Amino acid sequence: MKLFDSELKVMAVLWREGDSTAKHISDVLGSETGWNVNTTYTVIKKCIKKGAIERREPNFLCHALVSKAQIQAAETDELIEKIYDGSADMLFASLLDRKRLSAEQIERLKRIVEEGK
Repeated sequence: MKLFDSELKVMAVLWREGDSTAKHISDVLGSETGWNVNTTYTVIKKCIKKGAIERREPNFLCHALVSKAQIQAAETDELIEKIYDGSADMLFASLLDRKRLSAEQIERLKRIVEEGK
């Protein structure tokens, strides 16, 4: 499932706060991004159509049908395929080239690699 940036903003509210009414999501995104009610409702409806959100009654209650981890995994897989020709190690090397890591972060990455073997 591919979610666009605007849809991810709606999903972020649900992932952070749990089931919420469309009005609450609109209020949150109004203050965070300046969106108006119509914009928020339009994006929520797109998420419903894609199967990312389920609408429940009463009060247009929104429930996330996909987890943040599922979307992160799908986006990461797409990035690896599209930009790094399917090479996860090239993505990893690119990340390491771009940012200095603390000794603690390096040790954590070593443990992740070891657990993945």
